Parts: sequence; structure tokens; C-alpha cells
Amino acid sequence: MDSTPKTIAKGLTHTNCITIGIASPTTPVREKWTSNIEFTLSCIAYSVGFGNIWKFPYTALDNGGGAFLIPYLVVLFLIGRPLYYLEMAMGQFCSRGCVKIYDMAPAMRGVGVGQSVAMVVAMSYYTPILAITLRYLLLSFSSELPWSKCDHSWSRCINSDFRGYANVTNGLTEDRRNVSAELYFTNTIMHRAPLAEGLGWPDGKLVLCLLVSWAILVVILIKGVRSTGKAAYFLAIFPYVIIFILLAHSLSLEGSLEGIKFFLTPKWESLFSAKVWMEAVTQCFFSLSICFGGIIAYSSFNNFSNNVYRDAMIISWLDTFTSIVVGCIVFGVLGNLAHVTHRTSIQDIVREGPGLTFMAYPDAIAKFEYCPQLFSVLFFLMFFIVGIGSNLGAITSVITAIRDRCPTVENWKIVMGVSVSMFCISVVYLTPGGLDLLDVLDTYGAKYVTLTLALFEILTFAWIYGVDRVCRDIKFMLQIETGLFWRICWGIIAPLLVGVILIVSFVDYVPLNVPAEYNVAGWILYTFAILQLPLWAGYAIMTQDEKGCRTAWKTAFQPSTTWGPENELTRDQYNKMESKRSLFTATPDRHCTHRLCGKIFD
Repeated sequence: MDSTPKTIAKGLTHTNCITIGIASPTTPVREKWTSNIEFTLSCIAYSVGFGNIWKFPYTALDNGGGAFLIPYLVVLFLIGRPLYYLEMAMGQFCSRGCVKIYDMAPAMRGVGVGQSVAMVVAMSYYTPILAITLRYLLLSFSSELPWSKCDHSWSRCINSDFRGYANVTNGLTEDRRNVSAELYFTNTIMHRAPLAEGLGWPDGKLVLCLLVSWAILVVILIKGVRSTGKAAYFLAIFPYVIIFILLAHSLSLEGSLEGIKFFLTPKWESLFSAKVWMEAVTQCFFSLSICFGGIIAYSSFNNFSNNVYRDAMIISWLDTFTSIVVGCIVFGVLGNLAHVTHRTSIQDIVREGPGLTFMAYPDAIAKFEYCPQLFSVLFFLMFFIVGIGSNLGAITSVITAIRDRCPTVENWKIVMGVSVSMFCISVVYLTPGGLDLLDVLDTYGAKYVTLTLALFEILTFAWIYGVDRVCRDIKFMLQIETGLFWRICWGIIAPLLVGVILIVSFVDYVPLNVPAEYNVAGWILYTFAILQLPLWAGYAIMTQDEKGCRTAWKTAFQPSTTWGPENELTRDQYNKMESKRSLFTATPDRHCTHRLCGKIFD
């Protein structure tokens, strides 16, 4: 018979020319990337995004430029790249999202749920930043940049296109005034007001830009990873065209080399500051987008034998290269801004994260002697495109977690449900007090939650599941032996550094400069995310079939019966390999310390 029903095609085998049906899977087979290049480009579009262009330059500026660069590179080498490879390898091995992957230790499923909470928080403020970027992109097509001139209602304002330095007047110098780009962002775009006065109402034009941004995301996401992969060709490659154009222009500006020198020259005394190292770790997580679940989700759509080691190395190094290049662009422009305004300190130019993108850079572009509109369009187009890529990864992580739980629900229904819900939430950040609220949720709901859950993720992978078993899984999947460097980073260095930095971050905690109730709300959000750990652990223990509390507890921290590769035949081979190994390596009388060390070095 030539025609075979598609529903059971995966469950057929041929014996003596007779077709026999074998337990066809009840769950739909997970969709896959059309090609490996689409996966690689999608990861580039996801990882190389807001973390590199929005957060990295500001974080470097706030921590002394070059003083931050060395801790960042050290942390990237010892924590960032190893975790990126670990998440990518395990996501591909089991073809599960950031929650379902904890079938390796069901009691730790709360880590994935908590990471989904952090991802929802980050996703809620990523799209408003995207909307503001779109607003600036559209304004860049004006015959004159609207932020280059002061409005008559603004007091003590200096035109951003003014390239000189104002004289002292009544004992007050220019650096005590505000440039028009800053006031334009504060008064015209955001209508900013203190959070103590309430959130207020969002600007209608920004809400429309937010709607357009979500519409673009829905169009790309509606058909799953296949449409996401096709969009990645543009989202991952085109920004680099703009980046190198902006880099060439930045290097041509007067004073730019001083700014780049400030960026690349380390201040060795800052290496002993715990704050710089904590910022380096958190920036590494945001820059590579690790410990949020997005990398696990993307790699779960890979073919089982894809060379994920090669992809992880390419993407992690490209991400680092992009951060440094973008840092050179931004600091080159800031160096030019300091030069034309005769300022001695680059750090005096801008003080807050959104301000670097929407205040300092527009101010510097307005001072460009030739075609400021062109460079404004290029910059905000680049920022918008990488923002789309970052948002796609974040949303895909949440959608994948939902689909793993409800595999029969159609993808477009989940996409529409998530998009409409998040659009309604995202509007809040476009209110006059929205950026202060963003800072609260970014600190408590993303930064602290991510650091805490990152520690538990590493401990789950490296100590509960075991580095040695991870290495065996990689060997089974890729036929690659894992070196001692990766074992030590996963098992010792990464958990130790993340644990120390997490403790130091709590010891050095300083409440945000917002009304007290918002700090309390932030801690409630953090508590809600972290409480997923004991709640899901308790659920996993209580739902075990084994009798006896001790046996149920032990089983809850061991891989479930369905754990392993997605393909049933491959999973059977894997289970046989593990069963055979357990017969020859069973040593129940070993000391607990030996058993723990065996998880890394056996």
C-alpha cells in the first residue's frame, strides 16, 4: 500500500514486507527549524539585542568604562559561555522548554516556572522600549530632528544641535542646564512625573507604536519557529550592516578616540569592588540571555544530532564582539559629545539606562554636522530590529512552556493570548511614572530573580542531575568528549561565583529611590517567583507513586521515566545505555562526598 496515514507514519516499521503499527505517539511531534542556519541566526537575533545595545554601554559607563570590561570578560569566560553551552546542549538533548526540561529532576521544576515569571516581567518592559524606539525612528524622518531645538515652554534649556559651550551666566554654567534632547524625551515623549504622584495615563502615540510593535511580533510568531527562522535572516544580519556604518562614523568624530580610550582603559582598583563583579554577572546573563529559558526553548526545536557546541561557541563570541563594538560606537559618540561641549568627564553626560539611548545619543546625533537625520534613522532602525529579535526569543520561551504543558492547543491561539495579555500589561510602562516602575520590576523581578534561579539551575544541572551525566548525554548526542574545563566551570566555578555574588548583592542592597510601597511590591514579586521552588518540589514529592516519604523524596530528584531524547527509538537506546552503566557502577557504600564529586569527575 503506497498511501500511509500521516497520523501513524512515525509509528510504523516493516518486517518481511508487512507494515506493523507500533504505539504512535499521542503527543504531537515537536516542530523543528528548517535548517541549522535558521537556529543559529535566531539565537544571534535573540542574544544580540537589548542586552548589548541598551544595557551594556550604560552598565559599562556606570562602572567606570574599562574597569567594567575586564570583570565582564572574565565572567563571560567562566560563567557565561559555559552556561550558554550547557543550556543549549540540554535543550537540544531532551527537546523540552524551560519548565519541562526539569523532568531531569521533577522536584526542581519550580526553577523553570520562576524563570518563566522573570521572562514575563522582562517581556513586559521590552516591548515598551521597542515602542519608544519606533516613535523615535518615525520622528527621525522629519526635515529637522524635533529634539534638536528647545521648546519655548522649557526653562534653562540648551539646543541639542548647539556645538559650543555656553558662557557662565549669573554663576550658573551650561552643565547645570538641560539639553533639548533630554527635555524632549522627558516632557514630550514620556511626560515623566515622579512615581509618588501615581502612574498617570499613557501617551496615545506611544500606545499606537506599542500596538504596531506587537502586531509585527504576532505576524512573525503566528506560524511558529518556521516563520521565526525565516525572519532571523533579516533580524540577525541587517543590524550588523548598520553597526559597522555607525562604527565608521563614530571613529571619524572629533574626540571619539578619547571616549573609546575611556571605555577600553581599565581602572585596576575597581577590580576589588563587589558591585562591579555583580554588575558583570547580571550583564552577562542579560547580554547572552541565559538563565531566562529562551536559549533552552530555541535549542529544543533542533534536530538531535545538530552540532550545538559549534553554535554555542560562535554565538557567545559574536555576542561579546558585538557588545564591545557597540560600546566603542556609544563611547565614541559620547567622547565627541564631551569634546564639542567642553566637558571633562564622560560620566557626567548621562546617568540612567533609558537616558543613554533616548537622551544622550539623540543629543549627540543632533550635533552631527552632516545628515543627522540619516544617522538617527540608522541608529533607531538598528535598535528596533535587535529589539524585535530579543522580544521574539522572550515570547518564544513563554509560548514553549505553555505548549509543553498543553501540546494540543494550536500555536496561534497561544500567540494571540500571550500577545493580547502582554500588550495590556505593557501599556503601564508608557505612563508618566512608567520608567520608574520599569526600574523596580527590572531590579526585583528580573535581576534578583534571575540571579537566584541561576544558582538553582546550575545546582540542578551540575549536582542533582550531575555534570558527569550531562557529559554522557552530550557524548551520546554529539559524539564529543567534554573537557575538564567545562566540568570545572559547571560544577565548581559557576555555582561558587554566582552564589557569592548573590549573597553580596543582598548584603549591599539599597532600596530604590521610589515610594516605599513599590519596593515592597518588588519584594513580593521576588518572593512569588522564588516560592515556586518549594511549592513545585512539594508537589513533585507528593505525586510520586513510591511509598514512603524518604523514597518519594529521593525519586522526585531523579529523572522521570519519560526523560531523554524525544524520539522513542533513540530514547530506548539511551535508557539501555544508562541501565547498563548503572549495573557496572553501582557503589551504594560510597561516602556522600565521593558520590557528589563523582557527579563531576567520574
